[in-house]
Amino acid sequence: MAVSNNNSAELGFEQNLWQMADKLRNNMDAAEYKHVVLGLLFLKYISDAFEEKYEELLQDEWADPEDRDEYLAENIFWVPEEARWSYIKANAKKPEIGQIIDNAMLAIEKENESLKGVLPKNYARPELDKTKLGEIVDLFSFKVGDKVGQAHDVLGRVYEYFLNNFASAEGKKGGQFYTPRSVVKLLVEMIQPYKGRVYDPCCGSGGMFVQSLEFIKAHQGKIGDISVYGQESNPTTWRLCKMNLAIRKIDNNIGNRAADTFFHDLHKSLRADYILANPPFNVSDYWDEKGSLADDVRWKYGTPPKGNANYAWIQHMVSKLAPSGTAAFVLANGSMSTNQSQEAEIRRNLIEADLVEAIVTLPGQLFYSTQIPVCVWVMTKNKAGRGQRNRKGEILFIDARKLGHMVDRVHRELRDEDIQKIATTFHAWRGQKGAGAYEDQLGFCKSATLEEVREHEYILTPGRYVGIEAVEDDGEPFEEKMARLTAELAAQFAKSRELEEEIRKNLRRMGYGF
Repeated sequence: MAVSNNNSAELGFEQNLWQMADKLRNNMDAAEYKHVVLGLLFLKYISDAFEEKYEELLQDEWADPEDRDEYLAENIFWVPEEARWSYIKANAKKPEIGQIIDNAMLAIEKENESLKGVLPKNYARPELDKTKLGEIVDLFSFKVGDKVGQAHDVLGRVYEYFLNNFASAEGKKGGQFYTPRSVVKLLVEMIQPYKGRVYDPCCGSGGMFVQSLEFIKAHQGKIGDISVYGQESNPTTWRLCKMNLAIRKIDNNIGNRAADTFFHDLHKSLRADYILANPPFNVSDYWDEKGSLADDVRWKYGTPPKGNANYAWIQHMVSKLAPSGTAAFVLANGSMSTNQSQEAEIRRNLIEADLVEAIVTLPGQLFYSTQIPVCVWVMTKNKAGRGQRNRKGEILFIDARKLGHMVDRVHRELRDEDIQKIATTFHAWRGQKGAGAYEDQLGFCKSATLEEVREHEYILTPGRYVGIEAVEDDGEPFEEKMARLTAELAAQFAKSRELEEEIRKNLRRMGYGF
């Protein structure tokens, strides 16, 4: 299989590859198959990158293709001979292919310190069909174009596409490690992480970092201008993240292990310029019985309840903000209006401290892990010191519940124009250059003062502030419309009575008359 046009990859290549790979899954559980496939894609990626550089060095009479430093200088992993894809492919039909792949993973980890303990190494297990495994190796033995760097870009997109589809296939459980691309893109487009430290305290498979990189590329920025920090508590997901970032060549510090952000903060001294996050919603078992979180210094605005981690996440992120830093994160809608005493008190204190910059309500069905509607919080410690309009004492509310489109029966997605509408409104409100003038729009956006928010008892639901969109008059006189509608309703009532009597008759025939 070959792909010669980089731009065509997203139009069908990933989908075709996924469909073929999914056929080979047979009866294997999606969660298990995920690691088989993603591990092989990673192996294919680093081998392709290595062999591309190897061929380049062969053409240089002054270079040594076996000199590891030549590869490390360009952030390319050193791949031993027994781990190169050409060797894996040549042995794909052998019964011991599982052990060969395990040995390849071990060899790569041994030669590359940053990958220690990251790669999957259980391909030799008896329950994994070795014939199918060999077929997957053959499937992934495609050539991607001839341009330098083209293969890396396509493989990176393939990896992300597979992550997305595995999240969908696993349903609620799978969605925990993957934030939908359109939601991540919205967060990134809103706060625009051009330069500085980017942090995600619950980084999952690394989608926030990947999208930040894409944003910088799209705006001709420099990748070296951002530093990536993160943390993930699930060991399996932490490994997925490490592989995802390695494929994208994103230098990162997500710790040398998986760790719980609340109990083992791996970045205690970090003050981030940008925070992007999708914390798990409404976690009820994050607090320990020993009470070691009871007097945590992060609870500056109030101690969060033991039964819900939402406001613990919020305060953790606030504690990580640099003096002019901005955080954009996703939470369940309940976070905007909960009247639980501790949460309501924390929300009031955050608002009075003028930390809340914007609230956006999104439509439901965006996530694989939940069908509930969600909202975006944007928070900052400095609404006036960014060379933009002074918005001290104001909060922007955006009601975006009507945006997006259904991509299948159960999942919705935000289109690029939806994302731009929200982001541009936010940028205009901030007074960013080139974003145009901001105006309140009935039913969509409203800039509210803190006094207005106090009047609403510190509830942050945008619907309370933006009002109801005016409905265009259809020209039908009110009296005529009411007569028509009541006649239609009477006809529907009559039909309902007919159906009810028909059901009763059928039940009586069956001996269940009433």
